[in-house]
Amino acid sequence: MNRLLVSLLAAVDALVTVAVGVGVVLAPVTLVWVFGVSGDADWAALWPAAATIWQLGHFAPVAVSLPAELVALGGLPSGAADFTVSLAPTLLAVFTAISAWRSGSRAARSGAWLTGVAAGTVAVAVLSTIIALTGRTGVAAVDLGAAVAGPTLVFAVPALLGALVRAWSEGDDGIVDAVSERLPDDVQNAVDAGARGIVMAAAGIVGLGALVLAVLFFVRGGEVISLTQAAQVDLPGVIVLALGSLFYLPTLVVWFAGFAVGPGFAIGSGTAVSPAATSLGVVPGIPVLGVIPDSTSPWLLLLALAVVGLGVVAGSVARASLLVGSTADAEPLRPRLVALGVTVVGTGLVVGVFAGAARGSIGPGRLAEVGPEPWLVALVAAVEVGVGAAVMLLSPRRADSDRPAAASVPRDAPAVSTPATPTSTAQTRRESAGAVSPDEFPTAPLD
Repeated sequence: MNRLLVSLLAAVDALVTVAVGVGVVLAPVTLVWVFGVSGDADWAALWPAAATIWQLGHFAPVAVSLPAELVALGGLPSGAADFTVSLAPTLLAVFTAISAWRSGSRAARSGAWLTGVAAGTVAVAVLSTIIALTGRTGVAAVDLGAAVAGPTLVFAVPALLGALVRAWSEGDDGIVDAVSERLPDDVQNAVDAGARGIVMAAAGIVGLGALVLAVLFFVRGGEVISLTQAAQVDLPGVIVLALGSLFYLPTLVVWFAGFAVGPGFAIGSGTAVSPAATSLGVVPGIPVLGVIPDSTSPWLLLLALAVVGLGVVAGSVARASLLVGSTADAEPLRPRLVALGVTVVGTGLVVGVFAGAARGSIGPGRLAEVGPEPWLVALVAAVEVGVGAAVMLLSPRRADSDRPAAASVPRDAPAVSTPATPTSTAQTRRESAGAVSPDEFPTAPLD
């Protein structure tokens, strides 16, 4: 496909992604203005609020400066007037990342992945700059650099990863193929197998966190309702609380994924919520935080065994994906070690990124540290998944006596040799993805 057309399509993808993300925030804010604010208020004042929420959802810290009247009315200490909010409503970032991944994958399929990723990234940077310049407010300020860099990186990194994954699996007749051809075939296959293990392990850990959160919503739903009633908000206020909880739902899932892994998370400096022990101070009266248990049982440490079990599943998936040659030969060790290393390191990196995205500040003082500790959660998750994956990847699959014996050939039979045609792994990927091999086309002599 023409590179100019790929660039235009990638820019359109970026425009739609930003427009939908901002619209998702602006629509409920508008409803609150219609039903909960007097008609004297200017609708144009809603744009800075929507822009600030969208920027926060893409990891741009917001510096809040409360007026002195509001501080006095709320009975807050003088030091609580100025603070930073950096805990992101990650649902917005998840939407942008998924859209960016698909955009990069489409660009790679079109044969110009580098051009498509660059065009989409530039478009997001331009749109983020416009939003930052037009959405400034006096109460909540966002640094211009962070307001542009946050959304741009949230789009650029998944777009690049999506393009590279597509180019690696199907070939790009360019940089990715040049790199893959330098690797031995068994190492390439091991990288592919390890990537499947990463997906299985990371998705399983996130799913385990979602399961724990769902159980806590069922068990402690009454506490969530009580906190909502204690807030004494009207219908627009209930809508705002519900939408805010929805925007922060992926953040809560990652919190309890860290809980399942073992290290847990914090709700303020000096606090901890983990299976081993829970130490809470004064928790903000946000209704959704009512799911956080006041105490935990040591039996919940068995959740770590579930993570080890996810490692077993990931190792099984990776080993099933390895190409180990003839069943009569000994199973090589190198591809299994490479697949294990890719699975363990990749899972740790993915979990660490998720934990970092779910950590931040929600207020002054002790509330400046909320969420899991990224490096600790990543390390423990990598170790637990590595133990389970090693069991499946390094243990003998079956005894050599159980392998099917090769067909016997009479000693006096003439040897028949068949010339082997070397086939690159990249070419095999393209053929398995539906591309036609060049060998299928007859060549005609040139005049």
